Amino acid sequence: MEDKGALQLYPPGAYCNYPLGVYTGGMKRENKAKLQGRLSRIEGQVRGIARMVDEDRYCIDILTQLQAARAALAKVETEMLRDHLGHCIEGAIVSGDAAEQRQKANELITLLERSTR
Repeated sequence: MEDKGALQLYPPGAYCNYPLGVYTGGMKRENKAKLQGRLSRIEGQVRGIARMVDEDRYCIDILTQLQAARAALAKVETEMLRDHLGHCIEGAIVSGDAAEQRQKANELITLLERSTR
């Protein structure tokens, strides 16, 4: 008999750990197409910036584009964080598994610590 409280580490299609029974099958990201579109635009921005450097464009113009690319990445990061809170962390809370809850909290703290370095 399968233990419904057991953790399954990164099953196919999932983007975070979750207790069995909390989520069935791979988690579906409703905003996946939107995120992919944003990332494609960012990719194009970065290629454009590289071209600007290659063409010896004015520094302020390049710096302006770098800021725009960084802001676009920050928006993607915010969406990913919102997804993580809404799915993975919420799943740990709903599961009632204190160890899983601590693990998710520690993962988030570690991530935030890295961003302040």
